[in-house]
Amino acid sequence: MPEKIALKGLTKKFGPLLAVDDISMSVAKGEVLGFLGPNGAGKSTTMRMLAGFVEPTSGTAEVSGFDVTRHPVEVKRRIGYLPEGAPTYGDMTPLSYLGFIAEIRGFDGPEKRRRIEEVVAKVELESVLSQPIDTLSKGFKRRVGLAQTILHDPEVLIMDEPTDGLDPNQKHLVRSLIREMSKDKAIIISTHILEEVEAVCTRAVIIAHGRLLADGTPDELIARAPDHNAVFITVDDAQADALQKDLKDLDTVSSVKKIKAADGAARLRIRPKGKSLIATDIADIIRAKKISVSEMFVERGALDEVFRKITTKKVPGAQSEGEGDDDA
Repeated sequence: MPEKIALKGLTKKFGPLLAVDDISMSVAKGEVLGFLGPNGAGKSTTMRMLAGFVEPTSGTAEVSGFDVTRHPVEVKRRIGYLPEGAPTYGDMTPLSYLGFIAEIRGFDGPEKRRRIEEVVAKVELESVLSQPIDTLSKGFKRRVGLAQTILHDPEVLIMDEPTDGLDPNQKHLVRSLIREMSKDKAIIISTHILEEVEAVCTRAVIIAHGRLLADGTPDELIARAPDHNAVFITVDDAQADALQKDLKDLDTVSSVKKIKAADGAARLRIRPKGKSLIATDIADIIRAKKISVSEMFVERGALDEVFRKITTKKVPGAQSEGEGDDDA
């Protein structure tokens, strides 16, 4: 897949604060990259540098082969940028605002009308086109911002919290639109909604203290959860200890722990070695021992567990928690 975004050693300092620390990564056409991190991690600063609104202290950022500092106009032609809050002109209507954006982008006449009609339909703004933007709900304001982001059909989309303020139906609409657009674009979205990563992203990176700490598909990241592929079973408490001993003897099992016992029943958590699938081995022992099981399931793991594990780990030389801007 052709590489559309390339960051190499990207670094940003604000005085003594190291907001972004030597980040290198690339995003190809057809990828939707989820950009994850706690507040103050450096997400928004990285996206602002990539969009050409903040100059790097060192390192490079390229869009379609153009350096953002040496060729800013060429880069801005090729990107659609939705910043946090999506600032607009509140006294304008969505229709007049999108007309203004279209003219800035160099469109007029039938082409201008076509592009406006197209994005209005895509984000479903028809019902509010003639209302002042200041009177719109937060969700509609966000959709106006999204409309201006995609009006010129850019090669690269950089979106900071694109579904912020949207209701569940609107979120579904925007997520479907992102998946549709990703076929011929490279897309980066910053989000705090981890379910959104699984819903729309083909890949995700996690940063903390300005450093890139993890990079992989959502499934690869979930595989790092402590209980990924662990098996949970509920059995009679009188049989639990003997079963626990038998399960520990399995070559594919790394640990067995009784995590709950109540009303004569016990729940066991069996973790595999190397994240392997162990449900069949466990079921064979249960059948051989003729043990009655009231519940048995395999845990997939959760992205939020992996996120907490990675982002709460102390990074040597990093600033203390709470320093920096609200979402540096």
